[in-house]
Amino acid sequence: MEFMKSVKKGLVATAILALGASSALADFPERTIEVIHPWGPGNAMAVSQLIAEAMGDELGVNMPVISTPGAAGTKAQITAMARPADGYTIFDGYVAPLVLQPVLGNADWDYSDFTPLHAAVSNAFAIGGRIDETRWSNFEEMMAYGQANPGDLRYSSGSRNNLPHMVIAKVLQSYGVVAQNVPYSQDGNAIKDLKGGVLDFAFVNVGNYIADKSAFNIMLVLSELAGAKASYDGAPSIVDLGIDTGLTGLAPMGWTWWIVNADTPEAEVTKLRAAMTAAMQRPDVRAAIEAVGFVPLDWDHTQYDAIVGPVAGQLGAMGNALDWEVEELKKLN
Repeated sequence: MEFMKSVKKGLVATAILALGASSALADFPERTIEVIHPWGPGNAMAVSQLIAEAMGDELGVNMPVISTPGAAGTKAQITAMARPADGYTIFDGYVAPLVLQPVLGNADWDYSDFTPLHAAVSNAFAIGGRIDETRWSNFEEMMAYGQANPGDLRYSSGSRNNLPHMVIAKVLQSYGVVAQNVPYSQDGNAIKDLKGGVLDFAFVNVGNYIADKSAFNIMLVLSELAGAKASYDGAPSIVDLGIDTGLTGLAPMGWTWWIVNADTPEAEVTKLRAAMTAAMQRPDVRAAIEAVGFVPLDWDHTQYDAIVGPVAGQLGAMGNALDWEVEELKKLN
């Protein structure tokens, strides 16, 4: 009799534990989920807010996007990694902090240290010149000028040794064109100098372009996506000109994947993935993303390794283009 009582008590306790676990699972999420964003306020953050709001609708909770700029995006990544792996923190994983900074030796993580939810957006870069330029009218004519006048062309990629610099240097190297990179701490100053004739061309993001389309002759869109061409009103792309940047997985465009800490329980990950997939498929969300010149991405978590995996090695190899630029400029001095 005592044995049977003991067995019954054990069964009841097990049932209570199972019910509690089931209840906890069913209740996730019970509170606010924060999305840690690596840049300051702007179009990129606004797009993340659109996605977060749609995900919050699916999950029934608030999902604020927390701007955490600093250290080329790594401050945000470190902030997210320090949080509990409980599904209540999502990192807005742009290629620069997620992949490029580890390649440059500025971070000690690897893309495989995180669990992907879904790809979010691509924000294509472009090479832009002045509307009133008389020496050339398109990118290939500018490259011909550069080949005939080594070292004369001056351009800006924002800061040096960033992703736009690596991609532009690779493109110039493919044409054998040596140009001077002029660093700027603020994009607005570079655009001002482009308009004023101090620079011959510059890295342009889609926000710059949409804000003042009449200011730029977009000569080359650094993207393979048709949607990116549309963001720049059909300007020629690297595909149109047959330019091989040596990159796969759309690394030139600064894509972002939403990711969580690797130890996040699978049940929470599954709910977050379902909510983000639903958010990314909503026509109103996609239209709002496209309205600010970004491209919504349809890759799910099963494609993360294939798309993100090769990028680290390819970016490392692209460092050769930066070294080439430096060495060729030295030869001209």
